[in-house]
Amino acid sequence: MAAETFRFQKFSVRHDRSSMRVGTDAVLLGAWADVQLLESHEHAQILDIGCGCGVISLMAAQRCPHAQVLGIDIDEPSIEEATQNAHQSPFANRVRFCLSDVRHLAMESAVGRFDLILCNPPYYTEDTLPPDQRRSMARNALHLSFEALVDSVCRLMSEHGIFALIIPMQERDTFVGEALSKGLHIRRECHVQTVSRKTPKRVLLEFGFQSGGYASPTTIVLSSPDGGRSQEYSLLCKDFYL
Repeated sequence: MAAETFRFQKFSVRHDRSSMRVGTDAVLLGAWADVQLLESHEHAQILDIGCGCGVISLMAAQRCPHAQVLGIDIDEPSIEEATQNAHQSPFANRVRFCLSDVRHLAMESAVGRFDLILCNPPYYTEDTLPPDQRRSMARNALHLSFEALVDSVCRLMSEHGIFALIIPMQERDTFVGEALSKGLHIRRECHVQTVSRKTPKRVLLEFGFQSGGYASPTTIVLSSPDGGRSQEYSLLCKDFYL
């Protein structure tokens, strides 16, 4: 495999042209999102917002054998690369990608379309933007605010649908407040620590329109004392990492 290709057990992802490469956040979200409710849906619809190279979309397709997956992004090279990755995967007939802004998609689509919506959203502020311009746009919270993201999700998600995302822990309360104000309810929450001695840097969140069923947050530590993947991280991603 070329250096710019990330190889998983059942598919490979080239990510040298995409604004967002394969990273731990995307893999965590793709492996953690609850897909059990989709098992009874013969024609489940999944949306990946800000798909980048398509890794989350392909993970969703692997986990949901009967689902149709749509990935959208505002970066054309990312869509081109994601489309190529899908064509070379075992899920080519169930995954497609489209150059689109989620806000435009929400205005064009009928309410209640998607049963699962996934997003590794923009979260940098003006003071913390990375230097690369395309990466900055992909990760800039000023381009797609939490308010606009939540509003779009509410328009696009089915009545019993699920919305899952990963964000920095410092943004957790702001995002949850925005989601609650739009009628969403937390279903699950997982705090992500790189090592056990450090405070959580990321949080995985899952929302739905239905209230009830929320339990206390869980925690996952990514690294073991010897520096490798922890047992719980390896178990979560056992169907993906080599």
